[in-house]
Amino acid sequence: MTARFRTLADHAATNAGKGGRTAGILFSCSAFGPAIDAVKARVTIPVLRPNEAAFEAALSMGDKLGLVVSFAPSRASLEEELRAMANERHRDVTIRTAVAAGALEALKAGDADRHDLLVADAAARLVGDVDAIVLGQFSLARAHDRVALHTGMPVITTPRSAVEGFRARALGHNT
Repeated sequence: MTARFRTLADHAATNAGKGGRTAGILFSCSAFGPAIDAVKARVTIPVLRPNEAAFEAALSMGDKLGLVVSFAPSRASLEEELRAMANERHRDVTIRTAVAAGALEALKAGDADRHDLLVADAAARLVGDVDAIVLGQFSLARAHDRVALHTGMPVITTPRSAVEGFRARALGHNT
C-alpha cells in the first residue's frame, strides 16, 4: 500500500502530463496513516493526513476536546492521533468521544437528515465537558450546521480545516 501511495504522490508532485502545479495533497481516509507519513517524507509539497488540520485547530481551542465518529472502529485510531499531536506540542488533553450510532447506515441508505440528527445528538452528549467538537470523519462534515445549532459549541470539520490548513501553508503560515 505504501508503494502505491508513493506512486500517487510522485505523480501529483510532478503533475505528470498536466503542465500545472499541485499545491498539496490531502488524503481523506485515516486508515492509511503510515503510508501517508511515508509520502510526507518523500515529497516537497504539503501533505495532510485527513484529520491533521482539524486536530491542530482543536488544539488551538483548548485542552478538553470532543470527537464525534460514525464508524466506531475509527475511534481508537483517531483518539491516538489526536493524543499524539497533543503530546508533540507538550499538551495534556482530555478527549471525550461520542459514536453517532446508526448515522453511517442512515447516510448509506440515503437518509441524510437522519444522519445529521444522529450526529448532532451524539455531539450534544459532549456539551459541558469539552471546549470544541471535532467531527472526525469527512462524511460527518455535512452535519456541521446542525451540530453547531444543537450544541452551541465550536464545531470543527475535517474538510474545512484541511482547506484552511492548505491556505495557511500557501501564505507561508503554520497551522
